[in-house]
Amino acid sequence: MRMNSSQIKHFDYIFTGTGLSALMTVYKMVLSGKFNDKSILLLDENQKKTNDRTWCFWIKEETIWNSIISKKWDSALFANENFKRNMALIPYQYCQIKGLDFYNFVFDILSKNSNITFSIERVTDINELESHVFVGTEANRFTCDYLFNSIYTKALAQNQTQYPVLQQHFIGWFVKTETEIFNPEEAIFMDFSVEQKGNTRFMYILPVSKTEALIEYTLFSENLLQTEEYENAIQNYLHQLGAKQFEIVEKERGSIPMTCYPFWKKNTKRVLNIGTAGGWTKASTGYTFRNSDKKSSQLVDFLQKENFKMSSFHKKNRFWFYDLLLLDILHRNNELGSSIFSSLFKKGDPALIFKFLDEETNIMEDLRVILKCPKTLFIKTLLQIIFR
Repeated sequence: MRMNSSQIKHFDYIFTGTGLSALMTVYKMVLSGKFNDKSILLLDENQKKTNDRTWCFWIKEETIWNSIISKKWDSALFANENFKRNMALIPYQYCQIKGLDFYNFVFDILSKNSNITFSIERVTDINELESHVFVGTEANRFTCDYLFNSIYTKALAQNQTQYPVLQQHFIGWFVKTETEIFNPEEAIFMDFSVEQKGNTRFMYILPVSKTEALIEYTLFSENLLQTEEYENAIQNYLHQLGAKQFEIVEKERGSIPMTCYPFWKKNTKRVLNIGTAGGWTKASTGYTFRNSDKKSSQLVDFLQKENFKMSSFHKKNRFWFYDLLLLDILHRNNELGSSIFSSLFKKGDPALIFKFLDEETNIMEDLRVILKCPKTLFIKTLLQIIFR
């Protein structure tokens, strides 16, 4: 992998933004061996040298990412103010990958390929022409045959009213405690016992030992909070668990858009939006890793077809409509999140729920999951959407 000089140059493919979706796609292009004759440029102002995020997902078989999974859990806890449920996840495991481990793993492979260039630059302009795409940065100008954009434009979803837009927003602390308060064999998937304050709010804990864990205060709502409110909630929760003294080793924060807005309609003859910018994030949960893993594999296969049309890559399915139903409910009545997720997890089969969230169930399995949710509420929302 070469660093780019200041000269203007044409590439077969340019990736604007080097987040999860772009790096997964280019990594799989390398693994396929089918793109060795293609010149590829990755543009991003971020060097990807810090542990800026944590990705989690569930798997039931080996993946190409197994070597960088930092922790796996075979069970998870769901809780609200009235009940707790310890769930065996078999045949699934809940897995964690640290951002820096992912970046180092992928860039180690990409650096060995002379046809791949990574340039640390901020993209300022993208202009599609009939025969190529023009890309401008603060320092350089490039052209390419096809462009893959993962730079999220917030205004696209925010400046419309047809599709609800929520945020999965959170602050997380990786802490070390003096006392042993965590169970490293069980992740806390959702704990809704915290005060809801008219929103959907829960604690999420990934314990790696009896004294070490990542603990996040997470909301599914429209508006972000002041930093102090997230951090006070984390501190209070730690005290409730019995942590009198603790050290904050790392902090992370994020805000992931949750919307069924059809980003793929912005795809054109030569420009394909990927990642969050292309609607790859699971709208109802904010989970990104598993969806990006699937979509990036599909994209690499798609690019090997003769006479492919970029605008035809995305296919909308019934799960998009299921997500729309839930988001419409949470947009209208954000305080109902706890009761909806509680009804789903109280007696539902965890393995079937994970399969459903991975969009791998059949219609009959869909119904088994959906019928666990408040029926009157979902039927009412369904009718509102149809008549709207």
